[in-house]
Amino acid sequence: MNAPNNTRFMDRLKTGLWYENPGLVQLLGLCPLLAVTSTFINGLGLGIATLCVLIASNALVSATRRWLRREIRIPVYVLIIASLVTCTELIFKAWFPALDRSLGIFIPLIVTNCAIVARAEIFASRNPVGTSIVDGLVMGIGFALLLIAIGIFRELVAMGWLLALLPPGAFFSLALAIAAKNAIDGKQKSRKLNR
Repeated sequence: MNAPNNTRFMDRLKTGLWYENPGLVQLLGLCPLLAVTSTFINGLGLGIATLCVLIASNALVSATRRWLRREIRIPVYVLIIASLVTCTELIFKAWFPALDRSLGIFIPLIVTNCAIVARAEIFASRNPVGTSIVDGLVMGIGFALLLIAIGIFRELVAMGWLLALLPPGAFFSLALAIAAKNAIDGKQKSRKLNR
């Protein structure tokens, strides 16, 4: 990779991890984010599943974008995503049955995750395959890291405060993550203004 490609990749990585993180900034995919992240393992499992579906769906949407008419674009995207989620669910059932039971309905519900459909419509349908794969990778990593971080936080806090494992604990954890991000962004913005 040459320097401009490295710079573009790093910009995309910052965008996916921080500036446009699907769960932290865009507040997409909150249902699984809040329901599943009671433990690190659950967050990791759903994060990896979502990451894989996001990469593959972005690649397939980008590859088929020229042949789809506007009227059928969204239903085809949902069909692609549903097919990938079904494959992912079967892999989890075959190789990770305990995690599959723990995640339950939330693996099939990846189909309805707005973050995946939004990336297909906003990015993959307008960009080449390679760029769309990178976008799926960085957005998926951002979402997975948020799931993992909230899972770790809730699991650790639950050792002394049982409420952290319950639904209010999920909302509290997400609120703390958003508040921390906003505080960091505010400090960075004030530093730039003071220069």
